[in-house]
Amino acid sequence: MNKNEIRELAEIMREMQLTAIEISEEGSTVRLERGLQQPAVQMPQPAVIPISEAPASDNTAAEQSADASNIHTIESPMVGVFYAAPAPDQNPYVSIGDSVKAGDTLCIIEAMKMMNEITADVSGVIVEVCVGDKQVVDYGHPLFRIKS
Repeated sequence: MNKNEIRELAEIMREMQLTAIEISEEGSTVRLERGLQQPAVQMPQPAVIPISEAPASDNTAAEQSADASNIHTIESPMVGVFYAAPAPDQNPYVSIGDSVKAGDTLCIIEAMKMMNEITADVSGVIVEVCVGDKQVVDYGHPLFRIKS
């Protein structure tokens, strides 16, 4: 592991407020530890953007709970940087309102200079993109919500 990779790990630790990280690679192990002496930084909360406004009705709560049961959340399988598009000058893989099939690429997460394609595990319509482009995500962080 070279100095740049170690610096990248230290930067991820700082951004994610981790106190320790250990990486084993090709027979060598690197462990970084630090104390949390800097003020905590809160991650911005994702904005919920509805596809369309539904008219008000007496059954609104029942309709919302029925709709919520058809919503599937795609979560980050790793810590890394979220990229919505394959390159900075290209359109995002998906946007709100796009139909996707299981196996379609939704985004890329860069972890340790490796680009990892994240694919849909269900078919449906994208109803929410929970992360901004180039935002650091943690394991289990919601990325997309898909209505099936």
